[in-house]
Amino acid sequence: MSRSGGEPEERWTGVDRYVTDLLLGADPALDAALEASAAAGLPDIQVSAPYGKMLHLLARAARARRILEIGTLGGYSAIWLARALPADGRLVTCELDPKHAEVARGNLERAGLGDRVEVHVGPALETLRGLASEGAEPFDMVFIDADKPGYPDYLELSLQLSRAGTVIVADNVIRRGDILDGSSGDPNVQAMRRFHERLASEKRISATAVQTVGGKGYDGFVLAVVTE
Repeated sequence: MSRSGGEPEERWTGVDRYVTDLLLGADPALDAALEASAAAGLPDIQVSAPYGKMLHLLARAARARRILEIGTLGGYSAIWLARALPADGRLVTCELDPKHAEVARGNLERAGLGDRVEVHVGPALETLRGLASEGAEPFDMVFIDADKPGYPDYLELSLQLSRAGTVIVADNVIRRGDILDGSSGDPNVQAMRRFHERLASEKRISATAVQTVGGKGYDGFVLAVVTE
């Protein structure tokens, strides 16, 4: 129990609402994206509004012109990221589920961002390998928020599509603290442990992980920069 007498999760959610109301305010396009995603039956697993704003600010701070997103869902985080792009910028986002991709495209169009975003449908690894084989221009920022067992491979391919200075953010990497359990039978936990170990062994990356609490519960994200 928290010191105020309420459950911790209730306070986390309340703080998210407070921050959203005070620092972010109302946003019809983002609200419409959430409503359309819910109406289509998409899972409620998109990033929170404060997290989305953080991604937006990171992209602006990096002066990103090209952004890669792995895991589109309904396009909520894609809206945040695409809004940070300059007029000639491009967001490439990968989504496995055709239905999710269709919802995302509709949400992006309503937000006035359809011309800045490419939604690729199919296994993300295939899309990333294709981009790498085509010699795609490096990305300035990468956001990984997809199936957890794929994270180690997504990191490897993201590096192939990066340059010195590229910012990489990966969500859901703490698993409510379960990454401490090396004997866990949860494949998501084991994948996150391999992901962290890969970060630790990769000399081309400087990284940290930050634990988070909020309306989405207890988890965390990795923030990394490609150094060479």
